Amino acid sequence: MDMNMPINVPVDDPNADTEWNDILRKHGVIPERPPSPTPMIEEALTEARRLAHENRLEGKDLDELDELEDDEDEEFLDQYRQKRMNELATLQQASVYNQVYPVSKPDYAREVTEASQKSFVFVLLTSSSGTNFESQLMTELWRELAKKFGEIKFCQMQANLCIDGYPDRNTPTILVYKDSQIKRQIVTLKELNGNATKMEDVEKVLLSLEVIKHADSRLKNKDDNLEGPGKSTGIRPSKLPNVDDDDSDWD
Repeated sequence: MDMNMPINVPVDDPNADTEWNDILRKHGVIPERPPSPTPMIEEALTEARRLAHENRLEGKDLDELDELEDDEDEEFLDQYRQKRMNELATLQQASVYNQVYPVSKPDYAREVTEASQKSFVFVLLTSSSGTNFESQLMTELWRELAKKFGEIKFCQMQANLCIDGYPDRNTPTILVYKDSQIKRQIVTLKELNGNATKMEDVEKVLLSLEVIKHADSRLKNKDDNLEGPGKSTGIRPSKLPNVDDDDSDWD
């Protein structure tokens, strides 16, 4: 008999907590039992509960904080009030636009591409006719968004004046610029909520691009906006139709 030949020892369950398995582990026949995940899971849950408690006031505005005076420690509330006031002051300083900017093709590079080096720029391309309901709807929402999120530059122009021959059926089209690049395209309101598109549907786009944060007190419905929008099915920059080479500096 070859003494170097490995001995096959029958093992029903190598992870079972038995005396026989302990002997086999001691002699290196079977590996040590993997550590139980239970302590790690319990530790993670404890940490999650701790963080949830510490951050329970995140996202609440000043009025909501005032309503908690009887339930929370006064010093703790004052810290959050000061934090909210600092955030509001920062937003106020960044709110330099607060209106919709009409854009013409010759000014596109300056007003959109170059401006996106400083902030996000959202461009709304509207229908050339006055009968496109989705374009009318987005035009109204565009004004509200511009007033609400003044740190974002909202621009607007007629699609056929921006891109020669651009199909009216593809309007409204939304182009999102940052750092001179198109970051998102939305063609018609189909991927938002169609004719029922509301402010919160557009806010989900802002959240998905991390233009604003989930805790932003300006959000229409903060809880509803926690669910991100679907993936974009819009046009790609390279597929914008009939763009002359001379105009490549503004796409």
